[in-house]
Amino acid sequence: MDATIAGILAVDGLTNGAIYALLALALVMVFAVTRVIFIPQGEFVAFAALTLALLQTGKVPGTVWFLLVLAGAVALAELWQGWRQHRPPLRLLAAATRTLAWPVAVSMLAIWAAPRGWPTLAQALLTVALVTTFGPLLYRLAFESLADASVLVLLIVSVGVHFALVGLGLYFFGAEGFRNPSFWDTRLDLAGVTLTGQALIIFAASLVLIVALWLFFERSLPGKALRATAVNRLGARLMGISSSSAGRLSFTMAALIGALSGLLIGPTTTVFYDSGFLIGLKGFVAAVFAGLASYPLALVGALGVGLLESFSSFWASAFKEVIVFSTILPVLLWRSLRDPDAEDH
Repeated sequence: MDATIAGILAVDGLTNGAIYALLALALVMVFAVTRVIFIPQGEFVAFAALTLALLQTGKVPGTVWFLLVLAGAVALAELWQGWRQHRPPLRLLAAATRTLAWPVAVSMLAIWAAPRGWPTLAQALLTVALVTTFGPLLYRLAFESLADASVLVLLIVSVGVHFALVGLGLYFFGAEGFRNPSFWDTRLDLAGVTLTGQALIIFAASLVLIVALWLFFERSLPGKALRATAVNRLGARLMGISSSSAGRLSFTMAALIGALSGLLIGPTTTVFYDSGFLIGLKGFVAAVFAGLASYPLALVGALGVGLLESFSSFWASAFKEVIVFSTILPVLLWRSLRDPDAEDH
């Protein structure tokens, strides 16, 4: 291996690591706020990439129908719960209308816009609007009623949601893979290493998102509410912060990060209906490196995972996934030795 090949592998690893960093940050955030180890985070990535691919072919993506079904299920669940609690019918209808309004509006827009061949940027924004909507709906349907359950129960539910989304993804998108065109077709030579326009977009977008997340948590009132919930759920509730609202917001942000990650990674690899699992799992490895608690360590771990994956593909391409996922074992051993008396509260 010479310096040129090492540089190419390093750029490729950092590019993938930037995507894994975003997913790791989302996983850390969701776990800190809701104690959910959100296994389906990668499904947001796959759904976004496949949604954009179908929009570019002029077809209505299956995401639209899935979103309508999910929103309808959430509305029915809320109506049933409200009826059991003997709430006034008008309040029940108002709540159901609020639940359905945005999913129906964005779905109708997608159905109307799909055959009209909108510019790529407009299609990307529509994709983000569609996929981000899944976040709070999934939380309300699968996790909100179990907010006080143990981490193990929440993990089991998360695995079940993952398998359900993979199966539905196969039904709505089919088994065919898609690779989206690059958002910026350019190449720059830097010290013998070629940087593509898409790689530059990934670096820039990841940096902007990370800075935006920092500003959100440090400067905004909702961000401080999420931080308070992450530190002490009971204390935050006593101070008037709704744990349900915090959970919905964290899942919304996780879906937004997943959707943007799907748009970024779509031009670099072929995405299938089940590709999100491996992509999300690599972000999970980075999150475990951070102990599902530290955002800076999650960023460092994600870049390390990307570099390890890239160089492993050169030296032992058939075992690169094994090498990457095996790194979680020494990390878990190190954390268990460092804090052997840790308990789940």
